[in-house]
Amino acid sequence: MQELHDAPLAPLTTFRLGGPATRLVTATTDDEVIAAVRAADDTGTPLLIIGGGSNLVIGDKGFDGTALRIATRGFALDGTTLTLAAGENWSDAVARTVEAGLAGVECLAGIPGSAGATPIQNVGAYGQEVSATITEVVAYDRRLGETVTIPSAECGFSYRHSRFKQHPDRFVVLRVRFALEDAGGLSAPLKYPETARALGVEAGDRVPAAVARETVLALRAGKGMVLDPEDHDTWSAGSFFTNPILTEAEHAVFLGRVRDRLGPDVAPPAFPAGDGLVKTSAAWLIDRAGFTKGYGSGPARISTKHTLALTNRGTATTEDLLALAREVRDGVHAAFGVTLVNEPVTVGVSL
Repeated sequence: MQELHDAPLAPLTTFRLGGPATRLVTATTDDEVIAAVRAADDTGTPLLIIGGGSNLVIGDKGFDGTALRIATRGFALDGTTLTLAAGENWSDAVARTVEAGLAGVECLAGIPGSAGATPIQNVGAYGQEVSATITEVVAYDRRLGETVTIPSAECGFSYRHSRFKQHPDRFVVLRVRFALEDAGGLSAPLKYPETARALGVEAGDRVPAAVARETVLALRAGKGMVLDPEDHDTWSAGSFFTNPILTEAEHAVFLGRVRDRLGPDVAPPAFPAGDGLVKTSAAWLIDRAGFTKGYGSGPARISTKHTLALTNRGTATTEDLLALAREVRDGVHAAFGVTLVNEPVTVGVSL
């Protein structure tokens, strides 16, 4: 276990933003993770968990406490059962499952970050969510002071949400288990229209899993969603805002605002979200509110490839980023009456 003091945190995040931590501990085993968590809890020291750093916005003043970087490793396949250590690189793990001829997470290729973060956020993209394949999560329960195994049904998964996100100071994910599918090298049935169109097939069709993965990587790269240190469009947290989920009444009011602003024939994206709820597109809202690709004149700007990504052009501070995020959020609300919610976790700051 490595320990550093007054340690920079910006290099550990994909935004490359944020001040130092009073103490940075890097743990490479589950026992080291648990020991570091217990030490912080026993002394009442604030604790920040860092995995791949792809979903963090850390304040410019840094973190006054212990930052615990989880760098555990472990990739184990037992038939179609996959067990990943929390510190495993997610995108690399997806590639290995495809190489093994298994389906279920191939459309989650290229998502930055660590495996331990996937159940927290219920990571999803291109028609797949990890909640569809996770069978259980092994975590350290800080309230009970012991390691627990939580079955998928008790994880509270919903759109970009989970029990772990709801109680961020209780659980520290150690390992995640998935049930994948042996489909003879084929993908799971494709659910996302953009992926199906790119492949020239119909939604519900299967294609070679490797081809599905490569297609998703190409789609993500075209939107600046695959990490590239030379491309400032990827100095981001991916999608900064979640897609709004509206009640039917809220959706009706929203449609009225759209028609008043853009005309009676404009129809914003709408997707069923269960129990009388409707999901619309944050990217559509941002664009139609006037925040187009490349928007901004300072060191923090909207990506030139995708309106949902807010980016550090190389010299930004966290405050620069937050100022842009607030401008976009407030502009969308003024235009359409919908309040966007940030997807990344904020540390020491807020919108």
